[in-house]
Amino acid sequence: MSKIPTCEILKTNIAVTDMQEAVRYLEAHLEEAKGQYVCVSNVHTTVMAYEDEAYRRIQNGALLALPDGKPLSVVSRRRGYPQAQRVAGPDLMAELFRVSEQKGYRHYFYGSTQTTLTALSEKLREKYPKLQIVGTEAPPFHELSAEEDRISVDRMNAAGPDIVWVGLGAPKQERWMYAHRGRVNALMIGVGAGFDFHAGTVKRAPKWMQNIGMEWFYRLCQDPKRLWKRYVGTNLKFLWLVCFRR
Repeated sequence: MSKIPTCEILKTNIAVTDMQEAVRYLEAHLEEAKGQYVCVSNVHTTVMAYEDEAYRRIQNGALLALPDGKPLSVVSRRRGYPQAQRVAGPDLMAELFRVSEQKGYRHYFYGSTQTTLTALSEKLREKYPKLQIVGTEAPPFHELSAEEDRISVDRMNAAGPDIVWVGLGAPKQERWMYAHRGRVNALMIGVGAGFDFHAGTVKRAPKWMQNIGMEWFYRLCQDPKRLWKRYVGTNLKFLWLVCFRR
């Protein structure tokens, strides 16, 4: 399998790519990539990986660690990769849904809540009428037993998806994909809040805020109690580590 170049940022190998190239790459290698996983990385996950060696192995063990966070692509460009662009998880979903209507790729959604999954399925069938959704599953909040996990994976594989979208939030979704590499017979892609955005249960930031790298601030304003430590703390730490520490 050919490789997309990477830029090491805080010890994590972030893919140097753009949306069009990422989609072409996944299309070209979809069959051989089954059983592998893609991380959609941002400042938060990159700082976590820097501080946690086990999580860093998961990020670096992915088929791709895509730069979902704009700062990652900015750092890559400043380090000599002018072609580096942001590949946002929700946008990657939309691009692959569009391609799938033509190519017939089959999709399975794992994560979130049943309410969100029902809304997601309805919205996607409205927007992409030819999209093949072969299954959805909202796992319980408790950790699955080995038997429960086996049943879940068997059910997933029996549905025959090409892509399993994992919406458990970071770092849980990356750990889940790593634990299930080679067991799930599909390409796994972790997309965090992507389920909510496409379901319409959470509103995404306007395009102009996305373009200037301020989508995190919009999310912070939506849910400050839960997200302030994640965004403010890790953003400041990222700036310090990238700009002032060797």
